[in-house]
Amino acid sequence: MKKLLLPMFMMVVLVLAACGNKEEHSKKDEEAVKEASSSETITYQSETGPIEVPANPKRVVVLSSYTGDLLQLGVNIVGVDAWEANNPNFQDDIKNAVVVENTDIEKIIELDPDLIIGLNNIENAEKIAEIAPTVLFTYGKADYLQQFIEIGKVVNKEKEAEKWVEDFKARAAEVGKKIKEKIGEDATVTVAESFDKQLYLFGDNWARGTEILYQEMGLKMPEKVKEVALEPGYFAISQEVLGEYAGDYIILSVPDDQDSSFMNTSWFKDIDAVKNGHLYKANASAFYFNDAKTLDYQLDFFEEKFLQ
Repeated sequence: MKKLLLPMFMMVVLVLAACGNKEEHSKKDEEAVKEASSSETITYQSETGPIEVPANPKRVVVLSSYTGDLLQLGVNIVGVDAWEANNPNFQDDIKNAVVVENTDIEKIIELDPDLIIGLNNIENAEKIAEIAPTVLFTYGKADYLQQFIEIGKVVNKEKEAEKWVEDFKARAAEVGKKIKEKIGEDATVTVAESFDKQLYLFGDNWARGTEILYQEMGLKMPEKVKEVALEPGYFAISQEVLGEYAGDYIILSVPDDQDSSFMNTSWFKDIDAVKNGHLYKANASAFYFNDAKTLDYQLDFFEEKFLQ
């Protein structure tokens, strides 16, 4: 009996050993695949030519207005500029990111980025490009939705970006239809922002929700605003003349660090849109950009304010 048990015992040991080796090899194979995946690169056709970028970037520094695009695509961000660090829509997702400027070369090096994204007018672009693959964009060269798709291409998530764009356009069209039904086809909307004791009027492609209101929803801009702001994108006016440019509705962004006492003046309260309760005040820090995450926030804001 003992003679029979010994061979059987040896077989069990060999089988267990084989299983253990198989599991160990499987784990090693998985690790090898992950390592290979993280070291793989793709070629992005940038404005200045082809750039080799990581196929699966893990540590991205953003020196521009594209943080919300990357967050929407689930990309890890280790460095952002001060403007985006103050955006309440981003703060939870970038709480571990370091605030950097394009002049902080040493600081950026310490972050050990594998990809850097920014605007092509930044200083030290050549030095920054020596740190990690760097892709720079010209603001406004691509329309705001195509820009998101371009970001998707850079981080190898083009299909995800295209899917979001398709869904966003459908949602914006649906909300726009409801808004028009409520306020009328001919109602006009003015988008303005307070800064340094002036007001800035915006055209249809300068963020602050303008792309959604005018492009996606097809809402109307007052003729006087169109004359001065449509082509350049924005136009500065004295606060006291806002009434001359005010539409039936006003979207007004006010930065937290700016004086908003003008809103308590008699001339401001005498504007028809204000008197009619058609003034919708927005958080400027959350409204500055036109990235995917901000666009979602703006669309929800318009749905709530116009259809409440």
